[in-house]
Amino acid sequence: MSLNHLISIRDVTREEAILILDTAEQMAATQRHGVKKLPTLQGKTVVNLFFEDSTRTRISFETAAKRLSADVINFQSRGSSVSKGESLKDTALTLEAMGADAVIVRHSSSGAAHRLAHAGWMNLPVLNAGDGTHQHPTQALLDAMTLRRHYAPSLGEDGAPIPVSGLDGAHVVIVGDVLHSRVARSNVDLLTLLGARVTLVAPPTLLPIGVETWNCETSYNFDEALASGPDAVMMLRVQRERMSSAGGGFFPSPGAYHAEYGLTPARFATLLRPNAVVMHPGPMNRGLEICAEAADSDQSVIVEQVSNGVCIRMAALYLLLASEGHSND
Repeated sequence: MSLNHLISIRDVTREEAILILDTAEQMAATQRHGVKKLPTLQGKTVVNLFFEDSTRTRISFETAAKRLSADVINFQSRGSSVSKGESLKDTALTLEAMGADAVIVRHSSSGAAHRLAHAGWMNLPVLNAGDGTHQHPTQALLDAMTLRRHYAPSLGEDGAPIPVSGLDGAHVVIVGDVLHSRVARSNVDLLTLLGARVTLVAPPTLLPIGVETWNCETSYNFDEALASGPDAVMMLRVQRERMSSAGGGFFPSPGAYHAEYGLTPARFATLLRPNAVVMHPGPMNRGLEICAEAADSDQSVIVEQVSNGVCIRMAALYLLLASEGHSND
Protein backbone atom coordinates (compact mmCIF):
# COMPACT_ATOMS: atom_id res chain seq x y z
CA MET A 1 0.00 0.00 0.00
CA SER A 2 1.40 3.41 -0.98
CA LEU A 3 -0.23 5.40 1.84
CA ASN A 4 1.93 6.69 4.69
CA HIS A 5 -1.12 7.77 6.71
CA LEU A 6 -4.84 7.01 6.87
CA ILE A 7 -6.43 10.44 7.20
CA SER A 8 -9.35 10.49 4.77
CA ILE A 9 -11.15 8.05 2.50
CA ARG A 10 -10.58 10.59 -0.28
CA ASP A 11 -6.85 9.77 -0.10
CA VAL A 12 -7.55 6.09 -0.83
CA THR A 13 -7.98 4.43 -4.24
CA ARG A 14 -10.50 1.64 -4.85
CA GLU A 15 -7.62 -0.84 -5.03
CA GLU A 16 -6.19 0.35 -1.71
CA ALA A 17 -9.60 0.21 -0.04
CA ILE A 18 -10.14 -3.36 -1.24
CA LEU A 19 -6.62 -4.28 -0.09
CA ILE A 20 -7.48 -3.05 3.43
CA LEU A 21 -10.78 -4.99 3.35
CA ASP A 22 -9.11 -8.19 2.11
CA THR A 23 -6.34 -7.83 4.72
CA ALA A 24 -9.00 -7.37 7.40
CA GLU A 25 -10.62 -10.64 6.31
CA GLN A 26 -7.26 -12.35 6.75
CA MET A 27 -6.98 -10.79 10.21
CA ALA A 28 -10.50 -12.01 11.02
CA ALA A 29 -9.44 -15.55 10.13
CA THR A 30 -6.62 -15.38 12.70
CA GLN A 31 -9.07 -14.26 15.38
CA ARG A 32 -11.00 -17.53 15.13
CA HIS A 33 -8.02 -19.42 16.57
CA GLY A 34 -7.48 -20.16 20.23
CA VAL A 35 -4.52 -17.78 20.37
CA LYS A 36 -5.54 -14.50 18.81
CA LYS A 37 -2.27 -12.62 19.24
CA LEU A 38 0.16 -12.23 16.32
CA PRO A 39 3.84 -11.18 16.64
CA THR A 40 3.66 -8.81 13.66
CA LEU A 41 4.22 -5.48 15.44
CA GLN A 42 6.29 -6.73 18.37
CA GLY A 43 8.60 -3.93 19.51
CA LYS A 44 6.44 -1.16 18.01
CA THR A 45 4.73 1.48 20.15
CA VAL A 46 1.34 2.88 19.15
CA VAL A 47 -0.11 5.98 20.82
CA ASN A 48 -3.87 6.50 21.15
CA LEU A 49 -4.06 10.31 21.15
CA PHE A 50 -7.69 11.10 22.01
CA PHE A 51 -8.84 14.68 22.52
CA GLU A 52 -12.52 13.60 22.46
CA ASP A 53 -14.39 11.02 24.52
CA SER A 54 -14.60 7.58 22.95
CA THR A 55 -15.38 4.04 24.01
CA ARG A 56 -15.66 1.83 20.92
CA THR A 57 -13.03 3.44 18.71
CA ARG A 58 -10.37 3.84 21.40
CA ILE A 59 -10.80 0.32 22.78
CA SER A 60 -11.00 -1.10 19.26
CA PHE A 61 -7.71 0.51 18.23
CA GLU A 62 -6.09 -0.58 21.49
CA THR A 63 -7.31 -4.15 21.02
CA ALA A 64 -6.13 -4.19 17.39
CA ALA A 65 -2.63 -2.98 18.31
CA LYS A 66 -2.31 -5.45 21.17
CA ARG A 67 -3.53 -8.35 19.00
CA LEU A 68 -0.55 -7.48 16.73
CA SER A 69 1.76 -7.44 19.80
CA ALA A 70 2.40 -3.68 19.75
CA ASP A 71 2.80 -1.71 22.97
CA VAL A 72 -0.02 0.82 23.44
CA ILE A 73 0.05 4.17 25.22
CA ASN A 74 -3.35 5.70 25.88
CA PHE A 75 -3.40 9.50 25.97
CA GLN A 76 -6.46 11.53 26.92
CA SER A 77 -6.48 15.30 26.99
CA ARG A 78 -8.13 15.49 30.40
CA GLY A 79 -5.45 15.08 33.04
CA SER A 80 -2.63 15.72 30.55
CA SER A 81 -0.54 18.78 29.76
CA VAL A 82 -3.13 19.71 27.10
CA SER A 83 -5.40 20.80 29.94
CA LYS A 84 -2.57 23.13 30.97
CA GLY A 85 -2.42 24.72 27.53
CA GLU A 86 0.03 22.49 25.63
CA SER A 87 -0.43 22.76 21.85
CA LEU A 88 -0.99 19.93 19.40
CA LYS A 89 2.47 20.64 17.97
CA ASP A 90 4.23 20.26 21.32
CA THR A 91 2.28 17.10 22.07
CA ALA A 92 3.40 15.66 18.71
CA LEU A 93 7.04 16.58 19.32
CA THR A 94 6.88 14.95 22.76
CA LEU A 95 5.44 11.70 21.37
CA GLU A 96 8.13 11.36 18.71
CA ALA A 97 10.86 12.18 21.23
CA MET A 98 9.56 9.34 23.40
CA GLY A 99 9.97 6.86 20.52
CA ALA A 100 6.40 6.30 19.35
CA ASP A 101 6.05 4.45 16.03
CA ALA A 102 2.49 5.53 15.09
CA VAL A 103 -0.17 7.90 16.33
CA ILE A 104 -3.91 7.31 16.31
CA VAL A 105 -5.65 10.64 16.80
CA ARG A 106 -9.20 11.76 17.54
CA HIS A 107 -9.85 15.48 17.73
CA SER A 108 -12.83 17.82 17.83
CA SER A 109 -11.37 20.05 15.09
CA SER A 110 -11.81 19.09 11.44
CA GLY A 111 -8.40 18.82 9.80
CA ALA A 112 -6.46 18.12 13.01
CA ALA A 113 -5.32 14.69 11.82
CA HIS A 114 -4.12 16.11 8.48
CA ARG A 115 -2.20 18.85 10.27
CA LEU A 116 -0.59 16.35 12.63
CA ALA A 117 0.50 14.21 9.67
CA HIS A 118 1.71 16.92 7.30
CA ALA A 119 2.85 19.92 9.37
CA GLY A 120 6.40 18.55 9.67
CA TRP A 121 6.22 18.22 13.45
CA MET A 122 6.94 14.48 13.40
CA ASN A 123 7.72 11.70 10.96
CA LEU A 124 5.24 9.05 12.10
CA PRO A 125 2.25 7.32 10.46
CA VAL A 126 -1.01 8.96 11.55
CA LEU A 127 -4.36 7.17 11.63
CA ASN A 128 -7.42 9.39 11.88
CA ALA A 129 -9.87 8.10 14.49
CA GLY A 130 -12.28 10.96 13.75
CA ASP A 131 -11.66 14.69 13.34
CA GLY A 132 -14.58 17.04 13.96
CA THR A 133 -17.25 16.62 11.31
CA HIS A 134 -14.66 15.78 8.63
CA GLN A 135 -13.69 12.09 8.35
CA HIS A 136 -13.68 8.76 10.21
CA PRO A 137 -12.02 6.41 7.70
CA THR A 138 -11.78 3.22 9.78
CA GLN A 139 -15.49 3.45 10.65
CA ALA A 140 -16.37 3.59 6.96
CA LEU A 141 -14.03 0.67 6.27
CA LEU A 142 -15.57 -1.50 8.99
CA ASP A 143 -19.03 -0.61 7.66
CA ALA A 144 -17.92 -1.62 4.16
CA MET A 145 -16.47 -4.87 5.52
CA THR A 146 -19.78 -5.65 7.22
CA LEU A 147 -21.79 -4.82 4.09
CA ARG A 148 -19.46 -6.81 1.85
CA ARG A 149 -19.96 -9.90 3.99
CA HIS A 150 -23.72 -9.67 3.52
CA TYR A 151 -23.86 -8.43 -0.06
CA ALA A 152 -20.80 -9.70 -1.95
CA PRO A 153 -20.50 -13.36 -3.03
CA SER A 154 -18.85 -15.42 -0.29
CA LEU A 155 -16.25 -18.15 -0.54
CA GLY A 156 -17.29 -20.52 2.17
CA GLU A 157 -18.51 -21.21 5.67
CA ASP A 158 -16.61 -18.31 7.26
CA GLY A 159 -18.63 -15.82 5.17
CA ALA A 160 -15.52 -14.14 3.77
CA PRO A 161 -16.21 -12.39 0.44
CA ILE A 162 -14.31 -13.20 -2.71
CA PRO A 163 -11.06 -11.19 -2.62
CA VAL A 164 -10.94 -7.94 -4.64
CA SER A 165 -14.74 -7.71 -4.64
CA GLY A 166 -16.41 -4.36 -3.99
CA LEU A 167 -20.03 -3.40 -3.39
CA ASP A 168 -21.08 -2.85 -7.00
CA GLY A 169 -24.86 -2.59 -7.29
CA ALA A 170 -25.65 -2.36 -3.58
CA HIS A 171 -27.98 0.38 -2.31
CA VAL A 172 -27.38 1.87 1.15
CA VAL A 173 -29.67 4.38 2.85
CA ILE A 174 -28.02 6.54 5.54
CA VAL A 175 -30.47 8.31 7.84
CA GLY A 176 -30.23 11.04 10.43
CA ASP A 177 -27.83 13.74 11.57
CA VAL A 178 -25.73 14.03 8.41
CA LEU A 179 -24.77 17.62 9.22
CA HIS A 180 -22.58 16.70 12.18
CA SER A 181 -21.57 13.23 10.98
CA ARG A 182 -18.03 12.39 9.91
CA VAL A 183 -19.30 8.80 9.58
CA ALA A 184 -21.77 9.84 6.86
CA ARG A 185 -19.11 11.74 4.91
CA SER A 186 -16.63 8.88 5.05
CA ASN A 187 -19.26 6.30 4.11
CA VAL A 188 -20.48 8.29 1.11
CA ASP A 189 -16.88 8.52 -0.11
CA LEU A 190 -16.04 4.84 0.46
CA LEU A 191 -19.28 3.10 -0.46
CA THR A 192 -19.55 4.96 -3.77
CA LEU A 193 -15.85 4.27 -4.42
CA LEU A 194 -16.67 0.57 -4.03
CA GLY A 195 -19.60 0.84 -6.48
CA ALA A 196 -22.59 1.22 -4.16
CA ARG A 197 -25.43 3.68 -4.52
CA VAL A 198 -25.98 5.84 -1.43
CA THR A 199 -29.06 7.82 -0.41
CA LEU A 200 -28.89 10.30 2.47
CA VAL A 201 -32.15 10.88 4.36
CA ALA A 202 -32.50 13.76 6.82
CA PRO A 203 -34.54 16.87 7.56
CA PRO A 204 -33.26 19.90 5.63
CA THR A 205 -31.79 21.33 8.85
CA LEU A 206 -29.54 18.29 9.27
CA LEU A 207 -28.10 18.22 5.75
CA PRO A 208 -24.88 20.22 5.24
CA ILE A 209 -24.56 23.09 2.80
CA GLY A 210 -23.22 21.77 -0.50
CA VAL A 211 -24.52 18.21 -0.03
CA GLU A 212 -25.88 18.38 -3.59
CA THR A 213 -22.26 18.18 -4.79
CA TRP A 214 -21.66 14.89 -2.95
CA ASN A 215 -21.65 11.67 -4.94
CA CYS A 216 -25.01 10.49 -3.60
CA GLU A 217 -28.76 11.06 -3.62
CA THR A 218 -30.66 12.96 -0.92
CA SER A 219 -34.21 12.68 0.37
CA TYR A 220 -36.35 14.22 3.11
CA ASN A 221 -38.75 11.25 3.18
CA PHE A 222 -37.61 8.17 5.09
CA ASP A 223 -40.63 6.07 4.10
CA GLU A 224 -40.01 6.67 0.39
CA ALA A 225 -36.35 5.74 0.79
CA LEU A 226 -37.29 2.48 2.53
CA ALA A 227 -39.86 1.74 -0.18
CA SER A 228 -37.06 1.76 -2.76
CA GLY A 229 -35.82 -1.52 -1.25
CA PRO A 230 -32.29 -0.75 0.00
CA ASP A 231 -29.86 -3.52 0.88
CA ALA A 232 -28.87 -1.74 4.10
CA VAL A 233 -30.19 1.03 6.32
CA MET A 234 -27.64 2.86 8.42
CA MET A 235 -29.05 4.95 11.26
CA LEU A 236 -26.87 7.85 12.44
CA ARG A 237 -26.69 9.04 16.01
CA VAL A 238 -28.29 12.40 16.71
CA GLN A 239 -25.27 14.29 18.03
CA ARG A 240 -26.98 16.32 20.71
CA GLU A 241 -23.63 17.33 22.23
CA ARG A 242 -23.09 19.46 19.10
CA MET A 243 -26.51 21.09 19.49
CA SER A 244 -27.99 23.36 22.14
CA SER A 245 -30.87 21.98 24.26
CA ALA A 246 -32.76 18.90 23.01
CA GLY A 247 -32.62 19.62 19.31
CA GLY A 248 -30.99 23.03 19.16
CA GLY A 249 -33.52 24.21 16.58
CA PHE A 250 -32.58 21.42 14.19
CA PHE A 251 -35.88 19.61 14.83
CA PRO A 252 -39.01 20.49 16.84
CA SER A 253 -38.64 17.80 19.51
CA PRO A 254 -37.13 14.32 20.03
CA GLY A 255 -40.60 12.84 19.56
CA ALA A 256 -41.13 14.63 16.26
CA TYR A 257 -37.70 13.52 15.02
CA HIS A 258 -38.40 9.90 15.96
CA ALA A 259 -41.74 9.95 14.17
CA GLU A 260 -40.30 11.30 10.91
CA TYR A 261 -36.74 9.95 10.82
CA GLY A 262 -36.49 7.20 13.41
CA LEU A 263 -36.48 3.50 12.57
CA THR A 264 -39.72 2.89 14.47
CA PRO A 265 -41.29 -0.53 15.12
CA ALA A 266 -43.86 0.19 12.39
CA ARG A 267 -41.24 1.08 9.78
CA PHE A 268 -39.11 -1.88 10.75
CA ALA A 269 -42.06 -4.29 10.50
CA THR A 270 -43.70 -3.02 7.33
CA LEU A 271 -41.20 -1.18 5.14
CA LEU A 272 -37.82 -2.79 5.63
CA ARG A 273 -37.03 -5.72 3.32
CA PRO A 274 -36.57 -9.04 5.20
CA ASN A 275 -33.03 -9.50 3.85
CA ALA A 276 -31.91 -5.89 4.40
CA VAL A 277 -29.44 -5.25 7.21
CA VAL A 278 -29.71 -2.60 9.93
CA MET A 279 -26.54 -0.71 10.84
CA HIS A 280 -25.53 1.93 13.39
CA PRO A 281 -22.05 3.34 14.14
CA GLY A 282 -22.86 3.66 17.87
CA PRO A 283 -23.46 4.71 20.47
CA MET A 284 -27.20 4.29 19.89
CA ASN A 285 -29.95 6.52 21.24
CA ARG A 286 -32.63 3.87 21.54
CA GLY A 287 -36.08 5.34 21.13
CA LEU A 288 -34.76 8.33 19.18
CA GLU A 289 -33.08 7.20 15.96
CA ILE A 290 -33.71 3.48 16.34
CA CYS A 291 -36.19 1.25 18.18
CA ALA A 292 -35.17 -1.73 20.31
CA GLU A 293 -36.99 -4.12 17.96
CA ALA A 294 -34.69 -3.14 15.08
CA ALA A 295 -31.49 -2.83 17.12
CA ASP A 296 -31.90 -6.31 18.65
CA SER A 297 -33.30 -8.10 15.59
CA ASP A 298 -31.67 -10.79 13.46
CA GLN A 299 -31.33 -8.17 10.71
CA SER A 300 -29.17 -5.99 12.93
CA VAL A 301 -25.42 -6.21 12.26
CA ILE A 302 -24.47 -3.57 14.84
CA VAL A 303 -22.49 -5.97 17.05
CA GLU A 304 -20.85 -7.43 13.94
CA GLN A 305 -19.71 -3.91 13.02
CA VAL A 306 -17.86 -3.69 16.34
CA SER A 307 -16.12 -7.04 15.75
CA ASN A 308 -15.16 -6.06 12.23
CA GLY A 309 -13.77 -2.78 13.54
CA VAL A 310 -10.99 -4.60 15.38
CA CYS A 311 -10.04 -6.48 12.19
CA ILE A 312 -10.09 -3.33 10.04
CA ARG A 313 -7.84 -1.52 12.52
CA MET A 314 -5.50 -4.50 12.69
CA ALA A 315 -5.28 -4.37 8.89
CA ALA A 316 -4.62 -0.63 8.84
CA LEU A 317 -1.88 -0.87 11.47
CA TYR A 318 -0.32 -3.84 9.70
CA LEU A 319 -0.28 -2.12 6.30
CA LEU A 320 1.16 1.11 7.72
CA LEU A 321 3.69 -0.33 10.17
CA ALA A 322 4.73 -3.87 9.25
CA SER A 323 7.69 -3.99 6.89
CA GLU A 324 6.07 -6.70 4.74
CA GLY A 325 2.82 -4.73 4.56
CA HIS A 326 4.22 -1.27 3.85
CA SER A 327 5.70 -0.85 0.38
CA ASN A 328 7.38 2.47 1.19
CA ASP A 329 9.82 1.05 3.74
